[in-house]
Amino acid sequence: MTADIAIRARGLAKRFGTQFAVKGIDLEIPRAQIYGFLGPNGSGKSTTIRMLCGLLRPTSGTVNVLGSEVPRDAEIVRRKLGYMTQRFSLWDDLTVRENLEFMANVFGLARPAARERIVLRMREYDLGALMTQRAGTLSGGQKQRLALAAATLHEPDLLLLDEPTSAVDPQSRRDFWESLFVIVARGTTILVSTHYMDEAERCHRLAILDLGNIVAEGTPQQLMSDIEANVIEIMSEDTVAARKAITGVAGLESAAQLGTRLRVMMHKSVTSPQQVLAARLREAGVAAQLQATTASLEDVFVAATRLRRAAAQAAGAPA
Repeated sequence: MTADIAIRARGLAKRFGTQFAVKGIDLEIPRAQIYGFLGPNGSGKSTTIRMLCGLLRPTSGTVNVLGSEVPRDAEIVRRKLGYMTQRFSLWDDLTVRENLEFMANVFGLARPAARERIVLRMREYDLGALMTQRAGTLSGGQKQRLALAAATLHEPDLLLLDEPTSAVDPQSRRDFWESLFVIVARGTTILVSTHYMDEAERCHRLAILDLGNIVAEGTPQQLMSDIEANVIEIMSEDTVAARKAITGVAGLESAAQLGTRLRVMMHKSVTSPQQVLAARLREAGVAAQLQATTASLEDVFVAATRLRRAAAQAAGAPA
């Protein structure tokens, strides 16, 4: 395993009964970067994370994390990682300070180091005024900051975050991500699962998962530039009529309404897609303006998941 790779998985699969939650995926996650898992519920994100940290034994495949084999060396790996889930997993009836002191003890920190780290995290995550408050009374954003402080007390080499912002407001999410970049700058590798497009776009690299498969992988910029579709926006006062007019156009992949606009994806095989759509709208007597635009990460997500499944079903192949 090369020094610049934090996690390498080959043929990683997990079956529950007769159903595969993860279907033989390959992964290489660079050190000191934020690597994202983006996917719908049931895509295999959480199952993959739990296999990578040794909480679940794979049905097949190999995993190397920070130079150690998992699950064989799971205990060694666990001492080097922090883990934060979407559900608050600290103790509601303990104060903020008591929770941090307990976690410092779990991580085996000596008392002088524990005191120093707690003071540092208290300052870093703005917990000073909350230290005597019971965790169960905190807001969603405050609980999130406490959970991140606890997960990083031992300064882990790898931080695993399983949909950590699902229960917080947009400003707390933004602040949380600013904290993640500070952690990465110190040399920690972060693996985060999310279903928020704006969060996925913040990652250095990204894997899109669907039905237990990795269906796209790369930097967000690469994924957006490599999409097999042209994106056209249609502005019309009658979007219902515009959508009806373009329905059935050859090569039409999807049409999503955004206020008074339709965001249309046409397959790249279609020559002059803007002209094709404009002609159909004229024939239907629908007044509209058309403009080619760049693909968004949401476009990539739709193409890699829903459209991929539809194409596979039409071809009679498994998704």
